[in-house]
Amino acid sequence: MYIIRHRSLFFWITGLFLAGAVGAILLWGLPLGIDFTGGSLMQVSYPQGRPALADIEKQISALPLGVVSIRSSGTNAISIRTRTMTPAEHDTVLAAISSHASTTELAYTSVGPALGSQFTNKALWAIFAVMLVIVFYIAFAFRKVSRPVPSWGYGLTVVAMLAIDIIVPTGFYAAYCHFTGAEVDSLFVVALLALLGYCVNDVIVIFDRIREHLARNEKLGLKESFEDTIGKSINETMTRSINTALTVALALTVLIFLGAPATRNFALVMLVGIVIGTFSSIARSAPLLIPIAKWFAKK
Repeated sequence: MYIIRHRSLFFWITGLFLAGAVGAILLWGLPLGIDFTGGSLMQVSYPQGRPALADIEKQISALPLGVVSIRSSGTNAISIRTRTMTPAEHDTVLAAISSHASTTELAYTSVGPALGSQFTNKALWAIFAVMLVIVFYIAFAFRKVSRPVPSWGYGLTVVAMLAIDIIVPTGFYAAYCHFTGAEVDSLFVVALLALLGYCVNDVIVIFDRIREHLARNEKLGLKESFEDTIGKSINETMTRSINTALTVALALTVLIFLGAPATRNFALVMLVGIVIGTFSSIARSAPLLIPIAKWFAKK
């Protein structure tokens, strides 16, 4: 019942996290990768030691590629981002940077601008569709328990909390990109969709326990305050939520430090989202039903 009694404190903490995330997004923005904007990305390693970036820039600047971004990647590797290159231009760039040092191309990706724009639209629609389905599912599941909160009220509450669970990791990633030079790619979208699935499952466990208690109280004619019902439901499911989150967080931590660089940012976004989602399901989502119930009672 501690969480219920001090729910205002947790709401303020939520507000601070949300304000910080929105501020980071507005201040630094989200640098989109070639999956969204189109272009070509090469990753090249230098087995015998990487030359200075200035020397590599001189080798590429003589080529008619327009604006080229060259960044270090690890100790002996670089990433080169340009406009969408033709196969001939790709071979020319590889030959230019290999003229004075031995190189190994690790990866090459090329996406057209039209395809990037199409992927952006599909990613946004996917997130919107997932949230819409969640609202209908929860409204259907709670159709027989419509007091003191209407069945659709549970669904909208979950979506509001899921929006925060998505905005906070996004704000963190905006700051992370600003300081590390990372970019938003398709794995970032996959991480957000995975977080939606994880977080809604965590919230539904608590909401389903609330539904069970409300149905039982109505069937047996028990008089229990809505606050007591929510507090009891949180206490009964808290251990499960925390243990599940710890298990997933440990796996993601191992993936961050020991996994492949390609999945590191994905695991980092997931880790932040899991922590925020667990806090949300326990300290925000269910307690938020109390002021919502009071508002409907006045209506």
